[in-house]
Amino acid sequence: MYIKNCKLSIQLPILLCFVLSFFLQAQSQTLDLDFKKQVDSILAIKPKSFSSLDSVFLPMKRDTLKMSYLVHKSAKSGYKTGECYALNALGTFFRNISHYDDAITMHTRALRLARELEDVEMEVLSLNMLGVVYRRMDAIRSALDYHKEALDLAETQSPPSLEIERSIAVSQNSMGNIYLALKQYDLALEQFQKSLKIETRLDNRLGLAINNHNIGYAKEKQGLIDEALQYYQQSLVYNNEINSDIGRVICFNSIGKIYIVQEDYEAALPIINQALEKALKVNDQYYIASSYLNLGLIQLRKNNLEAAKTSLEKALTISEEYNLKTSKIEAYNYLSELFEKTGDLETALAYYKDHIKLEETVSNERNLQYVNDLIIKYESEKKNNQIKELASENEIVKLKLAQNRRTLILSLLGGVLIAIILFVLYRQRQLRNEKRIITLEQEMLRNQMNPHFIFNSLNSIKLYIINNEKENAVYYLNKFSKLIRKILVASTEKEISLEDELETMALYMNIENIRFSNEIEYQVDVAPEINSSIIKVPSLILQPFLENAIWHGLSTKPNNKKIHLSIERKDLNHVSISITDNGIGRDASQKIKNDKKLKRQSVGIDITKARLENFSKSFNDDYGLEIIDLYEDGRPSGTTVVLKIPTKN
Repeated sequence: MYIKNCKLSIQLPILLCFVLSFFLQAQSQTLDLDFKKQVDSILAIKPKSFSSLDSVFLPMKRDTLKMSYLVHKSAKSGYKTGECYALNALGTFFRNISHYDDAITMHTRALRLARELEDVEMEVLSLNMLGVVYRRMDAIRSALDYHKEALDLAETQSPPSLEIERSIAVSQNSMGNIYLALKQYDLALEQFQKSLKIETRLDNRLGLAINNHNIGYAKEKQGLIDEALQYYQQSLVYNNEINSDIGRVICFNSIGKIYIVQEDYEAALPIINQALEKALKVNDQYYIASSYLNLGLIQLRKNNLEAAKTSLEKALTISEEYNLKTSKIEAYNYLSELFEKTGDLETALAYYKDHIKLEETVSNERNLQYVNDLIIKYESEKKNNQIKELASENEIVKLKLAQNRRTLILSLLGGVLIAIILFVLYRQRQLRNEKRIITLEQEMLRNQMNPHFIFNSLNSIKLYIINNEKENAVYYLNKFSKLIRKILVASTEKEISLEDELETMALYMNIENIRFSNEIEYQVDVAPEINSSIIKVPSLILQPFLENAIWHGLSTKPNNKKIHLSIERKDLNHVSISITDNGIGRDASQKIKNDKKLKRQSVGIDITKARLENFSKSFNDDYGLEIIDLYEDGRPSGTTVVLKIPTKN
């Protein structure tokens, strides 16, 4: 996302870089004599390396007046290396106070000068700095492009200089942060560990602080809370050693968030207050918003609702002013919870819808950008038509409600008060149910668009391309494209035909089978009396069961892997769908799962049950779900899942 910084009364970079010459004499009087002598001595010898300049100007890099003076004097003397160094220092300053447009201007000018000089060190540094700015703006695609270009260029240098090694560590760390944004925590940890190894060898305390914190964040997202807290605390030690206020703000917020998760609000409150105090001091709007969010969450959990409302609204105001999408998502979510506690369900639902809408937007921007070149994008016209249809349906619902109210008032004049009470109760129940449906559909879409599945599928197709198996690559790429389109279309519909569901599952199995070298024999039998084109089922309802059959039943089996899907009608009101695998059975699968060091909780089946329950409300009969363990000669020989879906009102 792009963050527009607040408008300054005067644009500082323009003033310093373009108008500075008119006021040089006045500004020079404010600079100490020693600094001007240092600049003059540097201009006299004009060193070519970044490290030479950094050894002189490192303590002054945050002084915008001194760096602007260095830009002006270097440009006047034709010393592009010094100008490039100072421009990157100014860009870093503006980034840290959330003036991202100014930061991009400074780093872009530095990059242009580095390329004119053919200075690889400066070019790699400038590319990394641009990547960091775009990452802070949540513009993931641009950030990844800049960091990848920096890393590719740095790795061409053999042997690498000290600055090149530092830049490689920065690129790896930043790419790890991008993987964090994409929720690819294993890939993120791999990049952070690589960067940490370099920073440890170079004894760079800032790099050690940053990487320890990022590893802690990845561990937290994996549910390893205790490990995350240890990494956060180690990062805080390094930040204290280098006296970094912004580093302390980041660590205080992260440690405080861990305490909130552990429901230790008394421990969380003082450390979040420290984070807010220091964030206001350094004037970093991103972390000011984060601190207010955490403070509001603590107050919300302690039922101090008025204070929570004030803190969360401050966070939302800053997030909207600076377009901080991640902070806005959290603020909407917490405000929804707050108004639900106060009983204002309509406002709670409005905030929750804003939360879901923005989260979907960010999730799609992050996860789908890697397959945009492989699949057909949604046409904007189709989106507009969907919006119009939803608006029309909304108008129809409003008209029907209004008509029902008038009819009720005319027919039950004596029971107006009772009717209003009943309507309010009905409306509250309807709002809660609507919120529950939105949550289920959101969780379902996340489950189907699993980034691990997308990345693994693309990696499998990539192997065909690498091995020059063009026909296989094109074949499976077409299958993958069709599957993604069907998942996206199905996720917008509450129910689809059984025929479409079976076609989607065939595509899913085809793609998953790539990773098993097509060893899985997938067979579908539909009874003759079944007309699959008119039977309706919840969209993507069979995928979690097929996924379980593959990964829990067949993945560890050496050979003879089979999945049989059978559809028949055993009574008039239900269609029966049986999914049978000849895998290792549930007991053996559970034992393997227990032996794993990293345990993840599977929620796919729970979401599916909730969706089936909601689907069945439109029918006279309920759904049925039975899981049968199969045995042969007393030994497990597979599992059968029998799903009964109602078909008649």
